[in-house]
Amino acid sequence: MMAAAQAVKAVMLVMTVAVCRAVPPTAPSQEELSKAQNYLSEFFSDVGVSAPDTVRRSSLDSFEDTLRKMQGFFGLEVTGQLDTNTLAVMDRSRCGVTDVARYGYFDGQPKWDKTVITYRITQYTPDLSQSDVDATIANALKLYSDVIPLDFKQIDSGTADIMILFKPREHGDFAPFDGEGGVLAHAYSPGEGHGGDTHFDEDENWTLTSAGSNLFLVAAHEFGHALGLAHSQVQTALMHPTYQYVNTVGYKLPDDDRQGVQALYGVRVSSDQPTAKPKPPPRPEPEPVPDRCNRNLIFDAAASIQRNLYFFKDGYFWRRSSFWGGISTRKIPSVWPGISKVDAAYEYKRQNTVIFFEGDRYWGIRGNTVLPGYPKPLSDFGFPSSVTKVDAAVHVSFISRTLFFVDYKYWSYNERRGKMDRGFPKFIHREFPGIGPRVDAAFENGGYLYFSYGSTQTEYHYQRRRAIKTRLNKEWMDC
Repeated sequence: MMAAAQAVKAVMLVMTVAVCRAVPPTAPSQEELSKAQNYLSEFFSDVGVSAPDTVRRSSLDSFEDTLRKMQGFFGLEVTGQLDTNTLAVMDRSRCGVTDVARYGYFDGQPKWDKTVITYRITQYTPDLSQSDVDATIANALKLYSDVIPLDFKQIDSGTADIMILFKPREHGDFAPFDGEGGVLAHAYSPGEGHGGDTHFDEDENWTLTSAGSNLFLVAAHEFGHALGLAHSQVQTALMHPTYQYVNTVGYKLPDDDRQGVQALYGVRVSSDQPTAKPKPPPRPEPEPVPDRCNRNLIFDAAASIQRNLYFFKDGYFWRRSSFWGGISTRKIPSVWPGISKVDAAYEYKRQNTVIFFEGDRYWGIRGNTVLPGYPKPLSDFGFPSSVTKVDAAVHVSFISRTLFFVDYKYWSYNERRGKMDRGFPKFIHREFPGIGPRVDAAFENGGYLYFSYGSTQTEYHYQRRRAIKTRLNKEWMDC
C-alpha cells in the first residue's frame, strides 16, 4: 500500500536522485555542513537540525539520526556521516515536501466531493503548441479517470476547480519558482481557493520526449497531488518524490499510485462489473485542530525559525515553509515534549537557539531538542515580578535587540549584554504608530516586522517606524 511523505499542502516536483553506495567520508567543509543542515531542516525535520560542530551532544545525535533517515530514504548506505554521495543527493533539485512519511495523504485526507472536475489552462508554454499542451494535460488526467470514478472537463473561461498556468519566478501564490533546473512545478491539494491549482515553472524546457522536462510525467505527478495524494516511498511509483523519465507510450498508473487514489475515490467499474471500493488504510481518529482559515483567526504566537514561519494556536502550530509555501500542522507536545502551549517565541541566530514562552517560564530550543536547564523563570530576562506572561516577542537582528510585548507596553532586551535596555517599558502605540495598542504575536520576514493584534496584522518598516499595510492573519494560511 502507499507509503507517502508527510502530508502538507503545496507540492513541487524534483529531479532524479541516484541510488548508490556511499564512499568513505572525508571531513566536510563548513559550507557543506551548512548545506546539510539546511537540507535536513527543510525535508527531514519539523523545525530543523544543527550542524554537528555548532551544537551540544544532544543536537549532534539529532543531526546524525536525521541524516540516517535521509540516507535510508534514498537508498544510500546508512552511516550518519556526511559523505560525498550523500552530499551529491542533497545537491540535486528536488521537491519541497518533507520526506519523513506517516500517511499517504494530506492532513485531513482532503478529496473532491464531486464527480466532474473542471480545469482551465490560463497561460501556456511557448515550448510546445497549444494543442500539444491541451492533449498532454488531458492524457495526464486520464491516467486517473481510467481508474477512479472522476471525470475531467476543460473549460476556457471562468474559475475552474484546477487552474493551470506556466509562469517563471514569482507567479502570485507566495511560492516563487527558482529558475531552470530547480523546482519544476507544484500543486495544491483539493479544496477551495487555491485547492487543486497546478503551476509549472516556465524557466524549464518543456518537452514530450526524454529531453528537458517531460510535461506528461510532471503533470501526472502534480495532478496526483491535486487529487489528494502525497509522496510515496515506492521508487517505481509516479508519486515518488524524484523525477525520472520513463517511456510514456502506453503508460498506465503504477499499482502503488492506483491503490492510493482508489482508496480515496473508489474504483471506476464498467457496466458489467460490480461496484467496489477498497477499504481505506486504517488511521487514528483525527483530533480537533483550530481552523486556520477562520476569518477571525487570532494567533497565540508567531516566529521565523530557520527561514520558515511558525504560527501557534491552542496547543498546535502551523509551519509555513519558505521554500515551497505549504502549510503543515502539528501538536506542540509531539515535537517539544513538556511544552503544551506557546505564548511567544523568537529565534536568536547568533546562538542558534529558539526561545519559547509559556506563562511565567521560558525554554531554550535547538532543533527538536529542549536544551538542558530549562524551563527558567521570566525574571531571568529582568522582568519585574508583576510580569507573569509575555504576549509576543521578536528579535531585530540589525540592532541585536529582542522586543517583548506585555499588555500595552514593550521592553527592549540587549542580547549581547544579556540585560534590558534602560528607559523601558514604553507604550506600544507611541513607539510603533499604526499597529494598535497591543501585540498578540510578532515575527520578522523579508526585512519587515509583522505585528498581529486580534485577527489583523500590520506589516511594519522598523527603520522608518512606519506601518506599510494591514492584512488578516489567515492570509498566511493558504486559504
